[in-house]
This record gives sequence, structure tokens and C-alpha cells, in this order.
Amino acid sequence: MAPTDAEIAAVLMDLARARGPGKSLCPSEAAKTLASDWRPLMPRVRQVAATLPLVATQKGRPVDPTGAFGPIRLSLHRD
Repeated sequence: MAPTDAEIAAVLMDLARARGPGKSLCPSEAAKTLASDWRPLMPRVRQVAATLPLVATQKGRPVDPTGAFGPIRLSLHRD
């Protein structure tokens, strides 16, 4: 069974909090936690990440996680 958006969100936030401020994670880490066949889950992970207080970056620049091509990193939003 596929994970729900709430399960994806929980894993993303748990990973981000565990890393702490200033540290980032690859969205694939969340996908790998949720499914053994994780690659098909990546678009949903990025969609859910876009709804959370996370910053997506690519080569150090902020990007939209749903529209960026290639690898991105996610980190906690700094206030």
C-alpha cells in the first residue's frame, strides 16, 4: 500500500528535525524510508515537501520542489 501524504509529511519533518537547522536532506531519504520501491514515490514526496515549512534548494539556491529538475535538498525553514 502506498504511503499517505500525512505519512510522507511526518517522515520529511522527522528527518529535517533530526538534522537540525542548517543541515539538509535529500527527498529520496524519505522515500527510501517509506517504500522499498522508492523511485516512483519521488514526485509525491516533492509535492508534499512543497506544503511543509521546508526550504528546497538546488546548488544552494531556493527552488520550487515540484518544478525543479534534478537533485534537490530540503531543510527546515529558518525564521
